[in-house]
Amino acid sequence: MTLAPRTRMTIQEYLAFDLAHEGKHEYVNGEVWSMAGGALAHNLVTMNVGIALGLRLRGTPCRVYSSDQRVLIDETGLYCYPDLTIVCGAPETVPTSPPTLTNPKVLIEVLSGSTAAFDKDVKFAHYRRRTSVAAVLFVSPPDRRVERYARAADGWVLTEARDEGVLLLPELGVELPLVEVFAGLDEALLADAGAPTT
Repeated sequence: MTLAPRTRMTIQEYLAFDLAHEGKHEYVNGEVWSMAGGALAHNLVTMNVGIALGLRLRGTPCRVYSSDQRVLIDETGLYCYPDLTIVCGAPETVPTSPPTLTNPKVLIEVLSGSTAAFDKDVKFAHYRRRTSVAAVLFVSPPDRRVERYARAADGWVLTEARDEGVLLLPELGVELPLVEVFAGLDEALLADAGAPTT
């Protein structure tokens, strides 16, 4: 996933623009960012995570939504398209076109060289303001690492897993084996992705 030049708009202008134009556009601090397509490694790993969690959450109240689902962080006015969004219970939306989710429980970003700093610094600052968000995951394909930031009484707590480890996700009641997250990822795909700045 890469970022294209940004443009300042009002929220109403942004919503109309996002509806009228192909692709995905995020509204961050009054600026609209165009989100270009992801590299092969990014797309593979995003799908792997979605499948792994979707299978484990089957039969529970939790659902996994793809990067086509727009999310609103009410507290800051951020409109975004996380790589994956998990909602537990009935989805809550605002009446935009298309509808925008407002009650994400877990947000997941797969890092790439061009967006890692934006995802981990700018967007994470917004994500942790949303009261419904219990955890944010950052997945780094080149490092074969997944970082989990979980809400705690005194802030956010980091746990991580690497290589063939297993990441515990108590907020969802499941485990995420990294062997499934990075299945099929080889050096050729990584060369296409670029290394994220972490």
